[in-house]
Amino acid sequence: MLKGKTALVTGSTSGIGLGIAKALAEQGANIVLNGFGDVEGPKAEIAARGVKVAYHGADMSKPAEIEAMMKFAAAEFGQVDILVNNAGIIALGTIVDTTLESWRLVNSVNSDGVFLGCKHAIPVMAKSGG
Repeated sequence: MLKGKTALVTGSTSGIGLGIAKALAEQGANIVLNGFGDVEGPKAEIAARGVKVAYHGADMSKPAEIEAMMKFAAAEFGQVDILVNNAGIIALGTIVDTTLESWRLVNSVNSDGVFLGCKHAIPVMAKSGG
């Protein structure tokens, strides 16, 4: 169903994001993984589904890295058809114990990361008719 399409899934080296990437790969989509931690294991899991897979380690709190990731994905596969803004973090503890720096990092990843992912994905997707 998605053969020949490319999906970029943020926060996809583990958990829900990896599950989403696997499901898209099962449907034939090439996958661009993003996240921290083990990369080779998730890449192998996706490749075993018979699709192409690449990885970009953009930190979703850093605007320039998000832009670079989208350019990488488009260059690697020629297009990006699907963006799943899955990356997210939380600050553990009570609000009283949460520092302003920690609060800003959470919002940077969870809100700004989604905004910037869309901002840079839409022009790329439009080029391929998305």
